[in-house]
Amino acid sequence: MGQWADDIEKWGADVIFGRARGFGAATARVVFRALSFIYGFIVRVRLKAYRQHWKEQARLGTMVISVGNLTVGGTGKTPVVELLARTLRDRGRRVAVLSRGYKSKKLDQLQEWRDLSPEECEGLPKIVSDGEEIRLDAAYAGDEPFMLAKNLKGVRVVVDKNRVNGGRFAVGELGADTLVLDDGLQYLPLDHEYDLVLVDQNAPFGTRALLPRGTLREPPRNLCRASHIMITKCQGPTDESLLQRMRKYNPTAEIMQTTHAPQYLERVFGGGRLALENLHDKYVAAISAIAVPESFEGLLKKLGANVEFHRTFADHHPFTQRQVDRFMTRCIERDIELIVTTEKDAVRFPKPAELDVDIYFLRIEVEILEGQDVWDRFIDRIATPRERAPAAWAEERLILDPIGS
Repeated sequence: MGQWADDIEKWGADVIFGRARGFGAATARVVFRALSFIYGFIVRVRLKAYRQHWKEQARLGTMVISVGNLTVGGTGKTPVVELLARTLRDRGRRVAVLSRGYKSKKLDQLQEWRDLSPEECEGLPKIVSDGEEIRLDAAYAGDEPFMLAKNLKGVRVVVDKNRVNGGRFAVGELGADTLVLDDGLQYLPLDHEYDLVLVDQNAPFGTRALLPRGTLREPPRNLCRASHIMITKCQGPTDESLLQRMRKYNPTAEIMQTTHAPQYLERVFGGGRLALENLHDKYVAAISAIAVPESFEGLLKKLGANVEFHRTFADHHPFTQRQVDRFMTRCIERDIELIVTTEKDAVRFPKPAELDVDIYFLRIEVEILEGQDVWDRFIDRIATPRERAPAAWAEERLILDPIGS
């Protein structure tokens, strides 16, 4: 059942991005386009419900910063969340990252927490890290929350689809005074003081169509809901027409331009690092389960690797032992010198029965190309005591939102 669902998801992505061909794919696109109108109506009604206070946003009495986007996947949120959480931690904030733990497994047994009874533990979120100790593996935490917990000593990481519940636990039990909402732009039940919205320079508004026909979660004009905009994966100066379009949608948000820069290769099993120069002229096999695998393969080629083949799966796919062993066998048959995956995929990668070819992940970090002063002001506002109530910015932002008007 899991593999069947995974295959359907991958086929759906191929339909959306135009990779799938044939009558079935063409028919699906027509159906998806019709469903997009329904989806768009639901988005407008939902936003209006919160703007008109038909639905209320929870306020937890602490700073909440959302990192999100208008599209489904592919903008590089996790490295940005990591940078934000690390920077705020280093400035003295007690940071907790709230995630929904997409595609994580349900716990086999309740997590224990301090002196709480089993009955009291039933309603707790998943505690991936309490800031000192990682308490769940990648399967139960989700790949991105586990990766964040592994890389962010001193930062709490909590998983719960109900992020109001997760936030209350992080504040009340883990002592957090700053909540970073991972992929939180569309999570309206919890009030956000700041919304950092990411826009991929290479595909700023995805496929330009709403779900399920395209990759947009909201129309481009909803960029007006951002307090700050970060253009990601920049390969050069951002086109002025894109900047003008963003300013048209949101004339007040400050804009930063960044790149997701490769740093080094790290061995998945056994540890050890290689400089990026070791990719040059190497015959490499890639394996990934991410939203936009083409960008990963393109980056490896840009670093000088000869990518012999690239095995792709649906985003967040749980690799099986059989899949990894078959992939390794193919690599041996093709005389592959290195296997490279992403850091997010590496935390879900079972060790092959025969480790005849070394497996590395490519470490990526966010570097600010333009707008360092904007980033510094953003951090200063969060790290220093605020002068107004947490609700004030959210109220203004909802009023600015033209959706439903």
